[in-house]
Amino acid sequence: MGSMIAIETLQHDGNFNAYAAAPAGAPKAAIIVIQEIFGINPGIRARCDRWAEAGYLAIAPDLFWRVQPGVELDPDVPEEFQQAIDNMMKFDTDKGISDIEAAIRAARAQVSSGKVGIVGYCLGGKMSYLAATRTDVDASVGYYGGGIDGLLGEAHAIANPLMLHFAGDDHFINAEALAKIHAELNGNRHVTIHEYPGVDHGFATESGKRRVEQAASLADSRTSAFFAEHLG
Repeated sequence: MGSMIAIETLQHDGNFNAYAAAPAGAPKAAIIVIQEIFGINPGIRARCDRWAEAGYLAIAPDLFWRVQPGVELDPDVPEEFQQAIDNMMKFDTDKGISDIEAAIRAARAQVSSGKVGIVGYCLGGKMSYLAATRTDVDASVGYYGGGIDGLLGEAHAIANPLMLHFAGDDHFINAEALAKIHAELNGNRHVTIHEYPGVDHGFATESGKRRVEQAASLADSRTSAFFAEHLG
């Protein structure tokens, strides 16, 4: 359904690729889909395609283009999982947010409503949180974003709705980290947090060994309702 497009950086010093899927008619809004550490792989593209089927313009920027452009990895293959970890260690978060903002601007120009949401997974979950604190995106959703507990000093800047999904037994995000997140964000009127008991990191991945169908379906239904409310 979709195809690759080029987006210019905010600094006008280069272009990066993104997968874009458009609905059959005029899009009611746009959704930026932020990858896990495995690149714009078939699962991320499938999510974009589904958002397009729901009436949104969906764009997934290649956040690793400075590290390994066009990378697509399978988390169920140990060697590819390690390669993804290596790429993540080289990733520049600030430049990633700049690229996300460029994608937001490009998407906003293509929808008559001007509304743009963002949804991200794993690394993308953290980046969705940061997009809520550092950009003007209209609504943000993050799935099991690691490292958010170390970025709570930015929470005061959240001005638009943010939904966060966390696994109850996440081996990357421990109970102490979740407690810090709840302590800081539970009182923020813009933020909604959901936990899913008994599941691990990656439970809502599109396919593969990590997916837990019941929890994934519940989280995704909440995300869809959230965007319908805040984006239209």
